[in-house]
Amino acid sequence: MKIIIRKATLADAQLIALIARISFREAFGHVWTDNKVLLDYFASTFSVAKITASLQKENNVFFLAFADDLPVGYAKLKKHCPYEKLADKRPAQLQKIYLLNDFIAQGIGEKLQNEVFEEVKRNAIETLWLAVWRENDKAIKFYERHGFQKETDYEYEFHGFRFEYDVMTKRF
Repeated sequence: MKIIIRKATLADAQLIALIARISFREAFGHVWTDNKVLLDYFASTFSVAKITASLQKENNVFFLAFADDLPVGYAKLKKHCPYEKLADKRPAQLQKIYLLNDFIAQGIGEKLQNEVFEEVKRNAIETLWLAVWRENDKAIKFYERHGFQKETDYEYEFHGFRFEYDVMTKRF
């Protein structure tokens, strides 16, 4: 399988929005028991307009993953994203790293993450953090294998659905 990772452009907003919706539903759809609430979340988080606006921000970098020329995943890095519970006041955040289910466990997530790591190094960032849902054991193990350690926590609520996250950091 030929895997290509490249920085996303404005022209990729529709691809990213579609990958985001599909991969999020594949991974977490069972948790969102109210489909209308899930669709509201998609509209507020993964709309083409929202992704387009996010791609236009200097602080954000998106990477797209292709497997045999098919778009199969993406990652989003926010280069400057302080979180009050972290010691480092100038960290970056790995905000999203999503893959379509059919392409998990094929090394694509690792390649996406490595591109994020290289961008962090190019920007002389010392700490990268992410928030991972506490119930997502597979993702937590993936991040631990790549040098992330749990540092604190984070909570998120959307239309009555409440989620608890582990905040994990990696030093560079």
